Amino acid sequence: MSKATLTTVFIAFLLTSSGAKPNGKNKKPKQAVPAIECDMRAGKISLSEFIVKCPANCRETKEKVYGTGVFASISSICNAAIHSGVITNSGGKVIVMKMAGQAIYKGSLANGVRSLSLPNWRESFSVSVGKPKQGVTYPSTLVFVPSRPTTVKTGEPKDLPYSTVSPVTEAPEAEPSSTAAPPTTTHVTIPITTSAKPRATVHKVREAGSSHPYFSSVARQSQSAQGKGPAQAFRGSSVYANRFSPRTNTGVHRSETSVTIRRQPHASSASAFSRVQPQSERKQHTAQSNPALDPRPDNTEYEHWLYNFGQYSPAPEEHKPPSETSHTRGFSAQGHDLTARVPELMSQGDPNCKVDIAFLMDGSWSIGKRRFKIQKDFLVDVSQVINVGVAGPMMGIIQYGDDPVTEFSLKQFSSSKDLKPAISKIVQKGGLSNVGKALSYINQHFFSDANGNRGGAPNVAVVLVDGWPTDKVEEASRLARESGINIFFVTIEGPDENEKQNVVETNFVDKAVCRTNGFFSLPIKSWFALRKAVQPLVKQVCDTDRLVCSKTCLNANDIAFVIDGSSSVGTGNFRTVLQFVANVTQEFEISDTDTRVGIVQYTYEQRLEFAFGQHNNKADLLNAIKRINYWSGGTSTGAAITFAADQLFSKSKPNKRKIMIVITDGRSYDDVRAPALAVHRKGVIAYSIGIAWAAQDELEYIATDPDRDHSFFVDEFDNLYKYVSKIIHNICNEFNSQPRN
Repeated sequence: MSKATLTTVFIAFLLTSSGAKPNGKNKKPKQAVPAIECDMRAGKISLSEFIVKCPANCRETKEKVYGTGVFASISSICNAAIHSGVITNSGGKVIVMKMAGQAIYKGSLANGVRSLSLPNWRESFSVSVGKPKQGVTYPSTLVFVPSRPTTVKTGEPKDLPYSTVSPVTEAPEAEPSSTAAPPTTTHVTIPITTSAKPRATVHKVREAGSSHPYFSSVARQSQSAQGKGPAQAFRGSSVYANRFSPRTNTGVHRSETSVTIRRQPHASSASAFSRVQPQSERKQHTAQSNPALDPRPDNTEYEHWLYNFGQYSPAPEEHKPPSETSHTRGFSAQGHDLTARVPELMSQGDPNCKVDIAFLMDGSWSIGKRRFKIQKDFLVDVSQVINVGVAGPMMGIIQYGDDPVTEFSLKQFSSSKDLKPAISKIVQKGGLSNVGKALSYINQHFFSDANGNRGGAPNVAVVLVDGWPTDKVEEASRLARESGINIFFVTIEGPDENEKQNVVETNFVDKAVCRTNGFFSLPIKSWFALRKAVQPLVKQVCDTDRLVCSKTCLNANDIAFVIDGSSSVGTGNFRTVLQFVANVTQEFEISDTDTRVGIVQYTYEQRLEFAFGQHNNKADLLNAIKRINYWSGGTSTGAAITFAADQLFSKSKPNKRKIMIVITDGRSYDDVRAPALAVHRKGVIAYSIGIAWAAQDELEYIATDPDRDHSFFVDEFDNLYKYVSKIIHNICNEFNSQPRN
């Protein structure tokens, strides 16, 4: 072989070896996952699909989530992932996929996170487990939506919710951009003379979480459709026109160049029961306090709307000449105080006290005109201290005598200021003190969607009674509690020992209230001492962690387990099934008025292990499950379903959701289709869990549609535990998707 040939072969070898990997394989690049904080909202990230890593303990931050399954883009990503069961409170990786906005987002409680309801948001997202599919790589860095710069527009106006600059990676402190946007609109930065370095600053109007995004959505839609300012957007045919219309601006007129005027920051939100400072003093304090600047670009969606489309736009303090700062000459060229002209939309109520409250006031003749006036003054005081608003408590009043009458519903007034004159105008009805009839009325008619009932807020009924009721309250109260209403009693001048013989129903307070631990009852010795109960009552109704009668997916069910005890199961596997039943049961609130559990074991025959209500606390119930003995025999699943319907669901309470969970390891010797169809028609929600040799077609016949949410299969008994959280999650999702009427 010649020297030239050897050289050619050697060069070819070098070229070939240089293009190969050391192991002869193309290694898959490792997916870098950017970390985010608990308060990061999906709408702040401009990517359509991305992966992030959430930290631990986000649930404790109580960052807001709107929707169930599909969430509004203003929701916290991490708390949405916990709510959906994608991650636990320990954190983890989450894949986020953006999608179109929804007409409505329904709130629910799942995995310790309560999501809120929201109408009509422009963008949505869903979350899934952070394991990318093979061949899919997500961005390793996040691109954030930039904050809107302070600009003057010339040309045709556009409704732009965000800045028109290209998306950039988040920086600690972004400079306002002055680049031009689309061809139809030219942006020119306002020239500013200042000795300080300009920064992109945002004025903090209220504490985080105190604004509700509903207003920005409605205002933006109305403004876009009609080309009107926010003062006009809430007029006309809107159903919310009378509730949320802002006050007319009779002060400052904006100049043609749209020079920004700095707004007064809102006073920080205090808890409802500590807010006793008169309104005039609060305004004076607010006007005198120094405005605080928040350099973060993540102002709320409501503030985005108010800044970009509202009457007052913020300007950084250092951008103003020293002689014209808000500290020296107020907030306008005319020197008017802007605090008096902030739109009423700013009042959202106390978010730490989000409850729907019905006050049942005594209008009977026995109370007299003077004490009826004291009762009205008491309700006025409560309404002012509790800080009513759409993001906090909403309040309605029913007056009862012979019959109950709604004075105003939950949705009629959205601020404490509006409630005061409305309460003062209530006229005494007269008649007897039929409290039982009034409790039946609120249970059947008052707490409904049409009257303003919100799915994510606990229902509270506060009964004011002079002396004692003239009818029985026990049955009406029980039904109200089972519907999720937390009943409080405020008894004024209750019966003494000599008067108790005149009482229609002894111990009527204990028979009526949510719990008999003293938390739900306030006895008042004299009408003249009633006002002293304002603060304690507000504190108690706002303590949502103790409102244990609220109807949830965990306390409003009759659950029947139908367990296969055939010979193919075996003693060891049967104990595994019982452990699964105990694990599911453990998650529910067990009592006669909460969730009740019954169990049927079957072979060729059926045996009622225990009925609904037989074990009314969790400890007794778990012990009863542990004591169930394995039977052994054949497999007649169809007959067992019919038996459960006759022995358990025929005795189910009307306010309970009926749930059946069938667990079997083989094909039934009898037909399951007709019995399953019969219980479906009676409103029973059926789940089927098949193990090993169970027949897939029978599992689908038994399960309520859709099968994917109600029918499950595991290859062996030891894998049953994997479906505990899935069963709970689906039961709660189904509960929260139903309207409460």
